[in-house]
Amino acid sequence: MSDTDKSTDELAGTEQPFVQHLMELRDRLLYGMVGLGICMALLAFWPGPSGLIDLIAVPIRAHMPPDAKLIAVGVFSPFFIPLKVLAMAALLLSLPWWMYQVWAFVAPGLYSHEKRFAVPLIILGSLLAYVGIAFVQFFVLDKMFGFIQQFTPKSVAATPDIASYVEAILSLYLAFGLAFQVPIVVVLLVKMKMVTVKQLKEFRGYFIVVAFIVAAVVTPPDVISQLALAVPMCVLYELGIWGSQWFIRNTAAPEEPANSAAS
Repeated sequence: MSDTDKSTDELAGTEQPFVQHLMELRDRLLYGMVGLGICMALLAFWPGPSGLIDLIAVPIRAHMPPDAKLIAVGVFSPFFIPLKVLAMAALLLSLPWWMYQVWAFVAPGLYSHEKRFAVPLIILGSLLAYVGIAFVQFFVLDKMFGFIQQFTPKSVAATPDIASYVEAILSLYLAFGLAFQVPIVVVLLVKMKMVTVKQLKEFRGYFIVVAFIVAAVVTPPDVISQLALAVPMCVLYELGIWGSQWFIRNTAAPEEPANSAAS
């Protein structure tokens, strides 16, 4: 039997009816929700909703007077905002568990060489999301608020509303978490043969323009946060080009030339 026949027969007998796929999807979603609930319970115990609020408020409080505090304008903000932050923190903590559920759902339909390709991408995607969010928390917010405070008149007391503050930083977490997935997207595009490495290299100049446009749209109107998003996106694009060549070379199917998509 040829190598092609072997790879074709690898999934023989693994087909499942549509209803079974729906049941499997339901189970994976339930497992994910259980993991999310456990993470919420752990975070509610320590550091607690108040501790999470204090943590994410560190960047802006560093640029406020020592005795100043964030204010809660809405009637229900003191209750719902900590719960919102707790849920988002639990979702981030349980991200690897969710990624595992996705992997467990699609793995039966993948060939062995595709599994070798998928597992590193799932792990790398989770790590990049954490790196992007940490980059926002420990660098971008501090520089951004420091830049903004320079334009605050001395006669104005900067006391931001906790609801608007949480909404702003959560949008930044989401923007940077997604933007840091650029290498994953690049690798997938090459792996699916939608583009080649040569085309990605030729598109490099256009991507720089796209990165700055995206940064201008999704970040606040300050130079610091826009540069903090656009520059890493460009660097990650280059890493994606390099990574796509490595993945193509090391995860090619037995009958597939390793340099077919990289040519």
